[in-house]
Amino acid sequence: MAAPNNPMEQTHTDSHELPISKKTFTIAGIITDVFGLEELPGPLQEVACLWLLHPRKQTKETMQHVAAASIHDWNNRLKDGRGGRSPKGLIAVAFDQRNHGTRKVDDLANEAWRQGNPRHAQDMFSIFQGTAIDTSALLEYLAAYAFPHNEHSITMNLVLGVSLGAHAAWHCIMNDVRISTAVIVVGCPDYMALMGDRARKSKLKTWTSSDPPGSRFFGSPDFPQGLLDTVELYDPASMLISLLDKNDEDRLSNLSEAEKQRLRPIMEDRLGDRRILNMAGKADKLVPYVCGEPFLKFLKNAIAAGGWSSDKGTHLEDIVFDGVGHEFTPAMKERAINFISNTLADEGVDIVNNKASKM
Repeated sequence: MAAPNNPMEQTHTDSHELPISKKTFTIAGIITDVFGLEELPGPLQEVACLWLLHPRKQTKETMQHVAAASIHDWNNRLKDGRGGRSPKGLIAVAFDQRNHGTRKVDDLANEAWRQGNPRHAQDMFSIFQGTAIDTSALLEYLAAYAFPHNEHSITMNLVLGVSLGAHAAWHCIMNDVRISTAVIVVGCPDYMALMGDRARKSKLKTWTSSDPPGSRFFGSPDFPQGLLDTVELYDPASMLISLLDKNDEDRLSNLSEAEKQRLRPIMEDRLGDRRILNMAGKADKLVPYVCGEPFLKFLKNAIAAGGWSSDKGTHLEDIVFDGVGHEFTPAMKERAINFISNTLADEGVDIVNNKASKM
């Protein structure tokens, strides 16, 4: 695949730059930008934190506009008395993903197969899965740095990721119970499907040389068994539907009682009381919506009214934007900010569709 342009290139063209305070800490050896500390309403003890994860080949600075827009929107709601039953303040955090920005050690590791990186599959997964681990580590220590006098307490965590950051955000929401809300922008919950699609388009020999094509790709040098074992442990789709046929829609929507019994505790543990906004571009060729669609349909069927996991408190809004490629458009940004503020106001997001919405 060709190296992606910055999917956030057009995100902020719809408005002038909003002012926002920024304080930088070095936490666990990671340079960490914290936005909105000076704007926190003094009387509010409880604070929510929005973790912002940037795209591939970008840096933490890319996310400052999202931090400013989210905090301004929420603070305006607070001023208007629309902060919900238990109003809280909002801060945002951005840091460089592994091998990006201040943490870059190898340019080639951020490239794809077509750009000459033979370990693209290993590099990309380890980078964004490592970023999810870093998010959890920073979450553990943030309050000690941001509020050394115990003036506020962080009682809620949300994550917003774009592209590579969106892949990481899926891991955050499913692997850290302290993170209750995720905004996924042009990301994919099924790494094997995504890499299979990319290997096919890249015409890798490990894909084209088998009959049928791709039948021996997984476990090959381009996607080694060691990576496959790790993906099956942490990847959202692998956690829930690895033992099912992802290409058989009837199979995924008509589970046996034994399969439902096996999956219910996993759903509760990984997605219970979580809120997710998933946004994709219908014209996205780098991270096609179809790669994650079987998992998303499976999830929506499970949590729909009367579904076998409808009582676990999982809320999902799944939107595909017509005419949009691999990008975070102003319309997506507006939707994301509304979702965040509605969640903070405890209004919730109760849209659970059997089909992806079209915008």
